[in-house]
Amino acid sequence: MVAHNFLGDFLKARRGQVAPADVAVPAGGRRRVAGLRREELARLAGISEPYLVRLEQGVDRHPSPQVLDSLARALKLDADASAHLHALAGPAPVPPSRTEVSADVHRLLDAWTDRPAYVRNRYFDVLAANKQARALAPMYEPGGNLVRAVFLDPASRRLFPDWAEVAAQTAAALRAEADPRDPRTVRLVAELETDEEFRRLWMRHETRPARDELKRFTHPVVGSLALRRQALTVGGAGQQVIIVYQATAGSPSETALARLL
Repeated sequence: MVAHNFLGDFLKARRGQVAPADVAVPAGGRRRVAGLRREELARLAGISEPYLVRLEQGVDRHPSPQVLDSLARALKLDADASAHLHALAGPAPVPPSRTEVSADVHRLLDAWTDRPAYVRNRYFDVLAANKQARALAPMYEPGGNLVRAVFLDPASRRLFPDWAEVAAQTAAALRAEADPRDPRTVRLVAELETDEEFRRLWMRHETRPARDELKRFTHPVVGSLALRRQALTVGGAGQQVIIVYQATAGSPSETALARLL
């Protein structure tokens, strides 16, 4: 069975999102495709159109780093999307085998008595959480999956007042961290694609790892919370990440969080 061509999917999707005017390409007459035509992208990247066709059709799946850099520039990819493009052209990674969280990390989570914190893996499975995180939202219970919760659990739409923004970030972070060629990711995405909004976002092929940012919650008990999220990588733990939420000192969110905890 021929392996799915994820590199070609990415190139076609991102080609369709580049407006000709953004790269100084004359729009010309009627255009049958959104974004750039193949010949336009090939010219901008300095490669032949037949070679681009081979990449998009999966005949050639391993272009050189130089070709990938040229394509990234032509598609106006940011650093995250460019790194993802390079990863898709490389060998499929071996999925991390570690799902257990070390005793030291458990102690660290429990030491944060004034802030919610949990550990997730590259598939966004929650592996461990302190009681503060579990009080913040049921989706942070160990054993759950954060992407599944955002898109398939109706309660998440009530939890996040900025749900559309959270959903877009979640899909883009899954793209960035869980290689789409990984069988575990394939199964997760197949389940999530039953949701129309996830399917729309996933088809955009946007890539954005989780970063430190402000996140708003509407908690059923304490009301509105605006918490700063920090993502900390656990060294030597198979791409485990600690997520910590904290409120600004003296803010209404700090008061609300103290009531919750």
